[in-house]
Formats: sequence, C-alpha cells, structure tokens
Amino acid sequence: MSETLLRALQDLREGRIVLVYDADDRERETDMVIPSEMVTPATIRMMRKDAGGLICTTVHNDIRENIGIPYLADIFSDISDRYPVLSKLTPDDIPYDAKSAFSITINHRKTFTGITDNDRALTISEFAKLSRAALSTANGWAKDEFGKHFRAPGHVYLLNARKDLLVTRTGHTELATALMVMAGVTPTATICEMMGDDGNSLPKESAQKYATKHDIRFLEGREIVKAWRSGEWSR
Repeated sequence: MSETLLRALQDLREGRIVLVYDADDRERETDMVIPSEMVTPATIRMMRKDAGGLICTTVHNDIRENIGIPYLADIFSDISDRYPVLSKLTPDDIPYDAKSAFSITINHRKTFTGITDNDRALTISEFAKLSRAALSTANGWAKDEFGKHFRAPGHVYLLNARKDLLVTRTGHTELATALMVMAGVTPTATICEMMGDDGNSLPKESAQKYATKHDIRFLEGREIVKAWRSGEWSR
C-alpha cells in the first residue's frame, strides 16, 4: 500500500478531509471525502465553498440492509403503475455507470429547514451514529430508530454503495465507503464534488494544486481499488 494511502487513512481517522479522483475513463471528478461520523458545520461550509458540488452521504450495504434503505430508481420502478411518467425516467443511459447509487434524502427531526451547515452536520453525524449501531443490531431496531429520528425528503442525499465494494462499480460512493472500511471507522462517508469556475468539474491538475496548497492528501481511484482488492489494508 502506498505511503500516500497510508497517510490518507490516518487523516481520515483523525477527521481530516482527503481528495479522491475517480478515473480518467469515468466521471473524471475529484471529491472531498470525510468520515460521516466526523462531519461538523465547518466541514459542510468547506465543502460548499471550496468544492461546490452536491454534498452526499454514502451507505455501506450492511447498513442499508439493516435499516432498509432503498435505491431511488427502485422506488420509481415500484410506483410507476401509479405514476407512469416515472417509468420514462429510468437512468439506463448514464455514460459512465450501470446503475445510479442515489437513494432517499433525509433530515434529522431536530433540524429546522435542514439546509444550513448546522442542520446538515447534525443530520449526517446522527445518521453515522445510527449506522454504527445498525451494524450490530437486528430484529427491526434500526428501521424503527431511523423513522423515529429522521424524516424524508430532506437535504442530505444518501448514496447506496454496492454490496460487492469495488468489484463491479468503482464510483466515488464505493471508493469513499471502502476508504472508511480500510480506516476502521463507521463505513459511511460524506463526499462532495469539486467544481471549477468555468461551469465544469475541477480539472484533476487543479485539484492536485488545491491539495498541495491546503496540505490535503490526494488519492487516485486506481490506488484505492488496488489496495482494496489485494487486501493489503487488512494485514
């Protein structure tokens, strides 16, 4: 495992953001990534100001199954008989992906509008707490707690990671979730794409310069995939 990846994992354990570029043949985007359990209002502020993309929270498959969190595309499919227009919106033409990771949007019930830095940080950190508990419980407890403490729709976008992490899909959802597993923290990450001032995603070279300027680790998706598949991180 590379020294950069080792240092990045330690940064994540300490609640620091790392940058992850997926691949030249995929989205060609760099995301800010941090463990959801360590998100603060300052994290949200940094993401919306310095990154500018959509702030999302990933969900490990074990958490998804224990809580019962669906894929949004599956929800649309299930209710398309009632709302036929939804059947026409099937995301089957994504040029870099086979299936969208998007799930539902949530707010914690103690939030007000849900969109402020404080509100989103509360929703994300509380979701991380529930996620950790959900990994060690069964019998519907997590489902009940989810409904008790969260409402939908909201302002935090959940992204479901594939069960076979980094096998059939190597998007930011899987890359970030795998990093959480490798770092030994609760396997939910909060991520945000870095945007450029020209209306497009921030070029990789610009993201690397940002990382150097702010002393942030910059990772390429391929090195995360290589370490994950080799099992180096678990030795």
